[in-house]
Amino acid sequence: MSENDETRSTNKENNNLEESSGQSQLGSNETEVDVDSVEVEKGSGFLRLPIARIKKIMKADPSLGIASQDSVFLIAKATELFIESLVVESYQNMTASKKKTISKRDFDSCVESIDSLAFLDGAIYE
Repeated sequence: MSENDETRSTNKENNNLEESSGQSQLGSNETEVDVDSVEVEKGSGFLRLPIARIKKIMKADPSLGIASQDSVFLIAKATELFIESLVVESYQNMTASKKKTISKRDFDSCVESIDSLAFLDGAIYE
């Protein structure tokens, strides 16, 4: 076997080891995300929320000093993912009640049923 073949074989074994050791026992509602496999392309229309608005909201907090572009990007992406998960949960509540449109009631039932969303209780008024 040549040196290149040995290197490839070793790399394959290492990858298999990493994959098997990287798996953990998660609860039914938890999701594991491999951060290294997520491709992030800043400045290519990857975000749906306007960066300027996120930065303006962040600057409104007097305790925040200077916010780097990376931190603004990460806050924007985290906000998008949070909104997406909230909408998915609301959609599931809507389909469970056999309706065709998402209403405030669906949002409220998500907030009541998911402990991690308790901070949103009463956040949206009629």
